[in-house]
Amino acid sequence: MMAVPGFTFGAFILVLHVSSVTNYPSGKVGKSCHGMVPEHSHTARSDPVHNVSVSQMTFRPGDQIEVTLSGLPFRGFLLEARNAEDLSGPPIGSFTLIDSQVSQLLTCEDVQGYAVSHTNPSKKTKIKVYWNAPSNSPNHIKFLVTVVEKYKIYWVKIPGPVISQPNAPPFTTPEATVAPLSTLPPVSHLTKSFSASDCGNKKFCIRSPLNCDPEKERACFFLSFTRDDQSVVVEMSGPSKGYLSFAFSHDRWMGDDDAYVCIHEDHTVHIQPSRLMGRSHPVMDSRGALEDMAWRLADGVMQCSFRRNITLPGVKNRFDLNTSYYIFLADGAADNGRIYKHSQQPLITYEKHNVTDYPKNVGGSRSLFLLKAHGALMFVAWMTTVSIGVLMARFFKFVWAKPVFGQAAWFQVHRTLMLTTTALTCIAFVLPFIYRRGWSWHAGYHPYLGCLVMVLAVLQPLLAAFRPPLYDPRRQMFNWTHWSMGTAARIIAVAAMFLGMDLPGLNLPGPWKTYAMTGFVAWHVGTEIVLEIHAYRLSRKVEILDDARIQILQSFTVAETEGHAFKKVALAVYICGNVTFLIVFLSAINRL
Repeated sequence: MMAVPGFTFGAFILVLHVSSVTNYPSGKVGKSCHGMVPEHSHTARSDPVHNVSVSQMTFRPGDQIEVTLSGLPFRGFLLEARNAEDLSGPPIGSFTLIDSQVSQLLTCEDVQGYAVSHTNPSKKTKIKVYWNAPSNSPNHIKFLVTVVEKYKIYWVKIPGPVISQPNAPPFTTPEATVAPLSTLPPVSHLTKSFSASDCGNKKFCIRSPLNCDPEKERACFFLSFTRDDQSVVVEMSGPSKGYLSFAFSHDRWMGDDDAYVCIHEDHTVHIQPSRLMGRSHPVMDSRGALEDMAWRLADGVMQCSFRRNITLPGVKNRFDLNTSYYIFLADGAADNGRIYKHSQQPLITYEKHNVTDYPKNVGGSRSLFLLKAHGALMFVAWMTTVSIGVLMARFFKFVWAKPVFGQAAWFQVHRTLMLTTTALTCIAFVLPFIYRRGWSWHAGYHPYLGCLVMVLAVLQPLLAAFRPPLYDPRRQMFNWTHWSMGTAARIIAVAAMFLGMDLPGLNLPGPWKTYAMTGFVAWHVGTEIVLEIHAYRLSRKVEILDDARIQILQSFTVAETEGHAFKKVALAVYICGNVTFLIVFLSAINRL
């Protein structure tokens, strides 16, 4: 049962989560109450096209005032009332809904109804709600609204009208509330591809495939770190039309990581620092910590670079680079500036590295050891040991009937192989749970089928331990039950392996994996068919000899000898083919 983590980013970007208005189509954006800023890795528009109006310009504590948001079609919004003399303070008063189909109350500062947001991402042009003035209301109230037209088009804190209590002193805009728009660091264009010539000499490099050259190989995923005094220059390159990303992590798990994403959008590449909060979208952060940002797009290859200081005191979510970390490297699709789950299992370095220490040239794996061991053990159990064990019981009872340690030789081999299958299955079964630290909800039907296989694999030897004697009336029922459960387990195991091979945790190269697995199954089924046909023809030959009553014993002995020899040759050929398939699969898993 190959349960995976979906990004491991390991992993890694792994289903990517953005704390934003538009990325929550349900409007549950309580975490954005204070700043009212959707973290979309884009700059907010400064030319509002939406308007906030009120039913009256004066109010008394306890009054209920109708507030209307209107303008061009929009999908999301966040509306609040603030003290006009302290817009950075908490929301004031509470709201009452007019139409709960399009708007909902939010809990901000642990108070229900402090803000209002959308309930769905459908387009809307007007929203009406009531604002309830509290008993301790300040003299002047200002309404603010964030409006999202689509992912990369939004306006933050559009100012609404100021309403005042009667006899309140005239309102004047505090100077502290007037702040210039922040400026983003400049971004330039790279003029040539990155070079791997200094890897291990001046650059700390991570490459996949190992030792590939981004200047010559389009399929090369490349990440380098070059120390320059108290800063580090980062270069990242790879074949992607969506995004490339890497992250520093304290472990081989996605979560609480320092990540950097290069997103392709509208023939431009946006370079964005972010943080990973579990197996979810990265939360985009300010680009203020990055310098010398540059990018290049050529022949389907994306390249981006930037510089950041080794230490960033006072900057949240950024790790110091003079410490060792696991490093993730991932890629995936992006649409309209929004990134999606990585297209393949992220590359994760085999051990922690300090990128500011001695330059190295390292690689990594897109499949973790526990998952590789899980796949290998299940493959050996259900495509090798169980298959040979079934053939022994079905066709070799009379070939190796002589007793060994008190039991027929064929039975001893059959029992040993089946117990081995059960033992390998039990070991392989627990590995994904150790890796995932629980159940994997991202592996489709594979883990459910794996659980069925595990149950049947344990029941089979237990059932066999209580089998009736050979001539007991219940023996026939046991034989059919034992055969039915074993056949069901084999069929379900093969189905689980086909599904498991497509999971990103094992990351087997396709489409040959499907063809090879199909060939493996066909090889076994073909061998069984050949042996069944041979057994049928042999039985018919014996029947004919018996009917003729001519040299019965001599002819039967000759036919039996020929039949046994054929079965031995067929078994030897089958085992050779089986081992060949097994070596191919285990080699492919080991190279990941």
